[in-house]
Amino acid sequence: MSAPRKLHIKSYGCQMNVYDAQRMVDTLAPEGFVETADAADADLVILNTCHIREKASEKVYSELGRLRVAKDDAARNGRQMTIAVAGCVAQAEGSEIVRRAPVVDVVVGPQSYHHLPQLLKQAKSEGRAIETEFPIEDKFGFLPPPQAAQIKARGISAFVTVQEGCDKFCTFCVVPYTRGAEVSRPVAKIVDDVKRLVDNGVRELTLIGQNVNAFHGEGPDGKSWPLGKLLTHLAAIPGVMRLRYSTSHPNDVDASLIEAHRDLPALMPFVHLPVQSGSDRILAAMNRKHTANEYRRVIERFRDARQDIAFSSDFIVGFPGETEQDFAATLALVEQIGYAAAYSFKYSPRPGTPAADETDVVPAAVMDERLARLQNLIDSQQLGFNKSTIGTTVDVLFERAAPRHDGQFVGRTAYLQPVHVFTNDDIIGRALPVAIESLERYSLLGTLVAPAATIAARDMQARIEVQTGA
Repeated sequence: MSAPRKLHIKSYGCQMNVYDAQRMVDTLAPEGFVETADAADADLVILNTCHIREKASEKVYSELGRLRVAKDDAARNGRQMTIAVAGCVAQAEGSEIVRRAPVVDVVVGPQSYHHLPQLLKQAKSEGRAIETEFPIEDKFGFLPPPQAAQIKARGISAFVTVQEGCDKFCTFCVVPYTRGAEVSRPVAKIVDDVKRLVDNGVRELTLIGQNVNAFHGEGPDGKSWPLGKLLTHLAAIPGVMRLRYSTSHPNDVDASLIEAHRDLPALMPFVHLPVQSGSDRILAAMNRKHTANEYRRVIERFRDARQDIAFSSDFIVGFPGETEQDFAATLALVEQIGYAAAYSFKYSPRPGTPAADETDVVPAAVMDERLARLQNLIDSQQLGFNKSTIGTTVDVLFERAAPRHDGQFVGRTAYLQPVHVFTNDDIIGRALPVAIESLERYSLLGTLVAPAATIAARDMQARIEVQTGA
């Protein structure tokens, strides 16, 4: 039996890329590959790239420069290293990658990574393989299911892709060009994935998509199901403890999603709802297709359905033509909404997008100053939100043992706040009440309200009573 080949994947950017990287591992496992954390020791290195963040391409080429040295070292030691670039940068700049970095053996777009075994064979025989077309077939139908050992090794939380692509065509965004048009998976396929994950210890599921609440997958009844109906269906699966979804567009928040937040205890009251700007003029230039007041009304609908709901968002500072008045409108929106967390970025042009051709560029120094002001406001809101938890008792889903302290475990609240507690019991995979006592940077510190063994006995008694009708 031949020794396993070693695979190293470095992912950049979004949650979808984290999921895609895991599925690449699943795809290559039957080919004899096992993961390694050391790129220099790998037989195959895959850079799973993202085109959203600033200077994405430059980061990839910088990493390829380091890998060229590692590949040369491997060759001197009689070992062949194969280098692949996958993801959105590969999709957008396939031929340019090969031109600038001849060290690359395989270039594959995000819709074609199920072809990796064939592409590796092609690269070995022909010297290089490139696939950046949008394939006709659905890649999910060709991906092998993850093995039980792989699921268990990844922990109690997992991503499940339910939708890919985007039809919105925001003028700053490259996603429609790299991920393609909106496509939703059939409900039955998603249910199969969820049951497999839950059967192997997963307790928290995050449904992901570039525009996840545009989901319109075919249900078992043959009709198109919205995201809210899908969430309701998944919440009824035994073993599903928590549900989340990301990322959403304000225009696709429908009644079924609002009702799901009202009715489903398993659906966490924390919504990531990007707005990008508080200025109607800039929102129109971004082709967001909603106004700031329309966004506010969506937030109000969520809050009317569930009073303990909280929000995070994305903001772009310095979009072409943004004035101080436009930026002030963004600050005003943030002040009014009040976020538990948010992400803010300086605008950077993406080749091929309409905004990249704009000439009314905001000076870099102005962008830096505005970004600092916005981030200070967001940080103050996040700090206030975290501090408001002190003195309360919250349910925490525990994920892992803390690496630095024996007997300390780490979990997350409904709002994804990390919580640390000490206990002698194994509490991984369980949601337990914790009295929050203090805040250390971004982590909450607390104490289990009752010993885990007592809680386990109480839970067991409750299950017995339900089963016996006592």
